[in-house]
Amino acid sequence: MDFDVLMIGSGHATWHAAVALLQQGKRVAIVERDLVGGTCTNYGCDAKIALDGPFQLIEQLRRFQGHGVETLPAVNWSDLMTYKHQIIDPLAPTMTKLFAQGGITMITGSAKLRDAHTVEVAGQSYTSEYIVIGTGQRPAQLTIPGAEYIHDSREFLDLPEMPERLVFIGAGIIAMEFAAMAATMGKQVHIVEFSDKALAPFHQPYVARLREKLRAQGVEFHFNEAVNAVTKTATGYTVTTANGLTLETDYILGATGRVANVEGLGLEALGIEASRRGIKVNDHLQTTVANIFASGDVIDKPQPKLTPVATFESNYIASVIAGNSAPIHYPAIPSVAFTMPRLAEVGVSPATAAAQPAQYHTQVVPFGQQLAFQYKRALDAEATLVFDQQGYLVGASLYADDSEDLINLLTLIINGRYTATTLQQQIFAFPSATVGLIDLLTPLLPR
Repeated sequence: MDFDVLMIGSGHATWHAAVALLQQGKRVAIVERDLVGGTCTNYGCDAKIALDGPFQLIEQLRRFQGHGVETLPAVNWSDLMTYKHQIIDPLAPTMTKLFAQGGITMITGSAKLRDAHTVEVAGQSYTSEYIVIGTGQRPAQLTIPGAEYIHDSREFLDLPEMPERLVFIGAGIIAMEFAAMAATMGKQVHIVEFSDKALAPFHQPYVARLREKLRAQGVEFHFNEAVNAVTKTATGYTVTTANGLTLETDYILGATGRVANVEGLGLEALGIEASRRGIKVNDHLQTTVANIFASGDVIDKPQPKLTPVATFESNYIASVIAGNSAPIHYPAIPSVAFTMPRLAEVGVSPATAAAQPAQYHTQVVPFGQQLAFQYKRALDAEATLVFDQQGYLVGASLYADDSEDLINLLTLIINGRYTATTLQQQIFAFPSATVGLIDLLTPLLPR
């Protein structure tokens, strides 16, 4: 065998395992046809969060208008995009160099499985005892007239200038995050959604609150509308729906979901089951061919397809190859919509709790009002907490600027089955957003 482990794809779904196995003395190779580091690193969450900072600061400053702040700064998108490129563009070549220097064989090109132990790349065959498929997902594309005028998230994150008029097709995380940025800049924004709701996986009362905030910033929502055509005009583009809605715009972003990258891998010939949802695996993340694993967003799974989940799976696969026989066990997994403010979820949802009152109860904690000085006048910041019959925290939904950090704290409490005594045995920094929530949560937990 040429290698002990060969990774197809170089994102978080694979490279964590590659490094761990290399450190254990394994011969490791990574095959990548695009940018090393994958979607998140190059044109996904990292790129988006690099652009997010000024918008979050403006959101916070806005609350202090009349309380010490007179005017708000303006975002210069062109300069901000230059900054993003300075931060993000070096990542792929740097990672490539570090992996190679560490001893990982880097192979460029598209991989195709020839048999259970052979992968072909650019006409050359490589053999490996184990193979890990981590090819991720790509944006779904509408098959309608004028689809060529619809851009995806990768293209949006490279926009040299922010257009004056934008239409977002879809009301999921990508559309809502980008729309919030455009709205902060005072642009004309329309969100067209096929279903009757936005951000379906999130606590809908908080989604409604966010939606109203965006409406106040000028965003127009169009629910139960199916886009069926895009036409180019002398001044931009016209988006048309099946119900006859027409919108004039300068830019169209398609954000109607993502599709697993399973084509061209040779899966069918090996009997590996896959669809647009991803590759079927067992509880050890093995495909129907035992030495071939799948990791990250390319898996057909009920868990959220998020970067930290891919990292978790990557590390787990490394442990299995190293001899771990235990099936994978997912802890509670937090999700965040990086809008202004953030929405976050972890564990049992309030909707599930409401449907199963014998098993769960909820408590609304309006911490923004109760601790205004700690939450920087975010008076609408709020948490809906879910507890089981024993009183342990099992779920949380947040509407707050600091949600991405607060939800991590709550995830730790949920997965650790923390009691009030556990928290009271710790000393936390004060004043802070985290200690404020801890102080409000502690009396609600069992001792």
